[in-house]
Amino acid sequence: MTSSSHPAGRGVLAVVESQLSNFGLTPLRAAHELGFHTVLVSNDPDRYRVVSLAEEVFTRHVDEIVRTDTNSVDAVVTALEPFRTDDRLRGVLTVTDYNIPIVAEAAARLGLPGLDPKAAVTCRDKLLMREACAAAGVAVPGFHQAVSEEDAWAAAERFGYPCVVKPMTESASIGVTLCRTPGEVLAAYREISSKPTDFRGQPRRPGALVEEYLLGFEVSVESVLVEGERVFLGVTDKALGPHPHFVEMGDTFPSMLSAPVREECIDLARRALEAVGHDFGAAHVEVKMTADGPFVVEVNGRMPGAEITQLIREATGIYLQREVVRLHAAQPADLTATRSRAAASRYLAAARSGVLASIDGADLARRVPGVVDVDLEAGPGETVRPAESNLDLLGYVVAVGDTTGDAVRRAEAALGQLTPVIDGSGAPSGGA
Repeated sequence: MTSSSHPAGRGVLAVVESQLSNFGLTPLRAAHELGFHTVLVSNDPDRYRVVSLAEEVFTRHVDEIVRTDTNSVDAVVTALEPFRTDDRLRGVLTVTDYNIPIVAEAAARLGLPGLDPKAAVTCRDKLLMREACAAAGVAVPGFHQAVSEEDAWAAAERFGYPCVVKPMTESASIGVTLCRTPGEVLAAYREISSKPTDFRGQPRRPGALVEEYLLGFEVSVESVLVEGERVFLGVTDKALGPHPHFVEMGDTFPSMLSAPVREECIDLARRALEAVGHDFGAAHVEVKMTADGPFVVEVNGRMPGAEITQLIREATGIYLQREVVRLHAAQPADLTATRSRAAASRYLAAARSGVLASIDGADLARRVPGVVDVDLEAGPGETVRPAESNLDLLGYVVAVGDTTGDAVRRAEAALGQLTPVIDGSGAPSGGA
């Protein structure tokens, strides 16, 4: 609901934009459950109403909505000033990469807990992050900011084929492309450089990032900095879709990798976070393990997205959204695990483009032993396509088990029950 006032004595917790997913709305629910008066600050709050949790969260857990230009630090600070009366504003946070620097600067100006603004900018910009890591001796792929077609071609020739071309300030794998030929490099560069703004309307850095391709498997390292100590919650195994894109098709927590490999990834993540100056709250570091050891792919100054926080909660009992809200409100966080099991998510994608008629089999998916969540984000009448970024996914399943293997097999069995029907023809598009 929206409101123009809030009860005396209740601290205010503001969330400035979020990820366009169920996970994106969960910090609002967590803050409300902790007793805060919750405020969503957004330039378009209705964008979140398309996700399946929206009705519940907006009805039960959002006390107030403030519309402002969330791409402007000044506008965000001005919008939050009225809540500072009688010290009611206790915290401000976001879980979307697009607004992390804005919120970090706003928190600093308002005297609230938050990530160092310089570190937030470094995490947000893939070029700055790689430069900081490289300067600190932290392994990253070869990279170059190309500002012309000739520049992009020359960088690709230097790194060799295949190589990766990507925008520097997007999220959700938007625009990330594996290129096997000079023509593909030029096409990817043109697509990226022709768009002056990103998915949320913020200016893009000119050109595109051309990178050495890392051959190996991907994981992410989840951690939280609490009272100066970095607590590592664990390593997440990540499943990616087919090239030329890098769409996240599933996550598993905890990782099934051997302890020495997990420790290598954690050590690299620790050094990467030190290199970028990460000094507050949650972090999500993506790592590629290759024949030459682990390399940093991304350093994100936020909680992990997609369903990873749900996997962590199912596996360990740690309600990460709630504990991160507490940190942003200058309250102590409790990251004590209360159980030891495993959880896995798998994501559904269309195998071909068209208009979605239905997604069949959800009832069967829910009946698979160990399945705790089946969520269909796409509905009849929507235009769908094979996934080029995480935004194209149709839904997901989450399953739990006593072991990582149990959870994975159950999640994959559940995903196999789901059949997208395209164009109303009755012909399945297939799951991914």
